Formats: sequence, structure tokens, C-alpha cells
Amino acid sequence: MRVSVIIVNYNTFKITCDCIESVIKYTSGIDYEIVLVDNASTKDDPDEFLVRFPGITLIKSKENGGFAKGNNLGIEHASGDFILLLNSDTYLTEDSISKAAAQLQNKQDVGALTVRLVYPDGKLQHTARKFRSIKNELLDLLRPFLKTLPYKRRSQLMLNQYFNGDYDTYCDWVSGAFMMFRRSLLDKMPGKILDERFFMYGEDHLWCYQFTQLGVSNYYLATTTVVHIHGASTDPDKQLQLLNKFISLELEIMKYRKGSSFYYHLFSLIFTLKEKMRYYIKVAAYRLFKVKIR
Repeated sequence: MRVSVIIVNYNTFKITCDCIESVIKYTSGIDYEIVLVDNASTKDDPDEFLVRFPGITLIKSKENGGFAKGNNLGIEHASGDFILLLNSDTYLTEDSISKAAAQLQNKQDVGALTVRLVYPDGKLQHTARKFRSIKNELLDLLRPFLKTLPYKRRSQLMLNQYFNGDYDTYCDWVSGAFMMFRRSLLDKMPGKILDERFFMYGEDHLWCYQFTQLGVSNYYLATTTVVHIHGASTDPDKQLQLLNKFISLELEIMKYRKGSSFYYHLFSLIFTLKEKMRYYIKVAAYRLFKVKIR
């Protein structure tokens, strides 16, 4: 069994080097390769990566085709049985790759697998999620009332919000910041590649849905942790731009799943109103109390 670690870089030389160094430092007991795709960076010479890490495979794209296209380019040059998509702004603190590969090897019913991701300050990132639905959006609005339920029950109802990331679990979709899957899955995908319809953001949600359509589940592994820097702007205008992009992508995925049906339009109304309301609450909390709500 071999794992191909695919990392896409775009103008992030320092943090990408930190990511690669952590993979080399902590990964042992498993055959692996690192395939680095430079998405036509404009700030640094990508050949410098080979100076620092002569054992990696460097692919220099002629264009910045986005996250999906970059990963597909890396997979095209990969030789592993397992593919690990690893964000350039992550770094390992233990042998997470071997642990994830062992778990995936043992679970033949799993499509994509992720691990526990945290911010640099140690706070949990919610990387095990359920697919969006009208039911789940309404449950989200009633979130305070769910605190009356036992932890395991409410965490399974609302993986996105109430799950503390403290146990292994099947889930609907997982984060693309650390996403491991069998290469053989791609043979069943349209074009035998990862769907490239999104330039950036939303791909992990879409891919995991497409994996489930192939008859497999997705999985969250709590027993190993990776740090994901994932810096978010506190500027309200930038936050609003990202929110509008996020809403647009989620609605596109829902239309892909449900078509332009009554269900889709009702979901669109509830989801958009909920997310916009949450945005303005977050902005008010930051402006009034300098509290950053994640």
C-alpha cells in the first residue's frame, strides 16, 4: 500500500514548506510520496521546492486552475493506492498519515476519510458534517433546545455544531484539508477525475456526495490530529463576500442533488435567511465586544 500526498501550492512558499517538512518528519512505517502541484505561483520560483525537498515530485501548472484542477493534476502524476489531499496550510504533529491509511485499509465501506483538525490555538474545526437539508437547517435554528438531549444523540443530529470531535464516526462529508480515499474510487467517477466545476471552496462537499452515490460512506477519525491554519478575515466586507460565495456554492450543490424542485426553493429560502442572520450577529459581536465567533 502506498499513499500519494497531493499538495497544491499557490503563492504560499513558506507554509507549504512547513507542511512538507511536517509530512517528512512524522510519517513513518508506510510507503508514501509527495506530489506538489504549483498552480502558476507569481511570488516565488517553484523550483526552490526541489532545492529544499529533492525527493518530492514537482508539477508546475501553466495556469491557476483552482483547487480541484490542481489536485487532479497531482493525481495524474501519482502512483499511490491511496490518495491524500492535504492543504498547504496544514502541518502534522504526529504520524497522522499512517494512522489514517491503516483505518481506511480496514474499512472497505469508506470512501473519503478525514482526521481531527484544529486551529493553531488548539480549537476544534468542524470537519465531520451532515449533508444540508431542510430538516437540518431547522434543527440548526433550534440549536439551544437540543442541549437537553444526551451528548451522543445531539452530536449525531448536529455533527456540524454539537460534535466535539472526540469519537470516530461515519458522516456525510469531510474536510478537503485532509481527505484520504482509494484511488480506485476515481475509476467510477465521471471522467475518472475529481469534479472540477468549482474553482475553490465547496469541492469537498460535492466530492463526498458523489462518493456516497457510489455506495460508500465517509468517515471521521478522532484519534489523530492535524493542525489547519485556515486564517479567516475579520473584515466585515470580506466576510460578506465569502458568505455570499459560500451560500452560492451550497445552493448549487443542493440543486445538483435535488434539481430545481420545490424542495430546493424552500431550502434556499430557509438557508439563505439563516446564514445572513448569523452573519450580522457575528459582525455585531465583533464590533461591540471584539469577540470572533467561529
